[in-house]
Amino acid sequence: MKLLILTQKADINDDVLGFMHGWIKEFSKHCESVIVVCLQKGEYDLPDNIKVLSLGKEEKNNFQFFPLQRDHAKAVAIFPASAGPRQGGGNFQLLNKIKYFLNFFKYIWQERKNYDTVFVHMNKEYVILGGFLWRILGKKIGLWYAHGHAPFSLKIAEKLAHIIFTSTKSGFRLPSKKVNIVGQGIDIDKFKIESLKLKVNDKLKIITVGRISPVKDYETLIKAIELLKKENIDLQVDIIGGAGLSEQEKYLSDLKKIVLEKKLDNVINFVGAVPNKDIINYLQSANLFVNMSSTGSLDKAMVEAMACELPILTCNEAMKDVLGEFQDLLMYDKGDYKGLAQKINMIKGMEVSEIENLGKKLREIVENNHSQEGLIKKIINVLNK
Repeated sequence: MKLLILTQKADINDDVLGFMHGWIKEFSKHCESVIVVCLQKGEYDLPDNIKVLSLGKEEKNNFQFFPLQRDHAKAVAIFPASAGPRQGGGNFQLLNKIKYFLNFFKYIWQERKNYDTVFVHMNKEYVILGGFLWRILGKKIGLWYAHGHAPFSLKIAEKLAHIIFTSTKSGFRLPSKKVNIVGQGIDIDKFKIESLKLKVNDKLKIITVGRISPVKDYETLIKAIELLKKENIDLQVDIIGGAGLSEQEKYLSDLKKIVLEKKLDNVINFVGAVPNKDIINYLQSANLFVNMSSTGSLDKAMVEAMACELPILTCNEAMKDVLGEFQDLLMYDKGDYKGLAQKINMIKGMEVSEIENLGKKLREIVENNHSQEGLIKKIINVLNK
């Protein structure tokens, strides 16, 4: 197979999309060649059978008009773009759009003899733009989409794509016979437990990972921690994630004010954005991973935590099928800070042997259903049919 991959970023240091570097490398093991077309490229270290082409977002003469859509389903620009404040006027914005548009068609046309299959990651806009040409050229089109939101543009992309890939049933909410549920793709050789000793100490070290956005509902976590502190439970909370949009920056500022007002600033730490490749250091030193998200899609960070044998607590409906027999134990109701506090207290009170056994079973779920190697093999097998 000669594969064309379209993605937002090719950058091993990106905090949100850094995992794509591993996916691309894994794809190269199963393909004769891989061409990657991305909106923005950064640092990467990929095999010789991979060519990376950028639409040019990283070029210094760009005006950064299209902030990274951390919630992919809310992307409204023709081309989803990387993080950065809005600057300049509409004329420059239009010029950048035109440049990306022309580069997109230049690459998919000039490389047309060098690929026979297309894999689009999340950005349905690429399918809408290139779908008709790819179909005329006889290219098979696969779209990866994993989000609870299903906008009208997704309906168009679904018609143009031959195959849809998603992580869970809730990740693609349009009726379609094209859908293949293939799980997530976690590098289980990287995301693993380092030492049980790091999981056992007097202080409960909690971690949560995700963009700083209202949909992540950090208020629920703050309220739960406030209750636990009143019970004199020794806690440390690391909130890892960046705020890429102006409204997200305001939300972060509001959260910090709430933490100060509740006198939790010595407990809750806003770490900021951390490259995906470095998240492992935080996971391996934590006791518990919590998630308050209401996106309805499977959060990779939770599965990475499970691979590290960390107990997780979540209200995300997408995790029901993933957790199976453990959903009653590890899930609470959306926005229920009292329920979250109770669950945290429950984890705190578990015996070391119980935590160890739970962690091993959570990792087994990842190994069996959500490994990077397994995911890419599933995708390749479907694309080859």
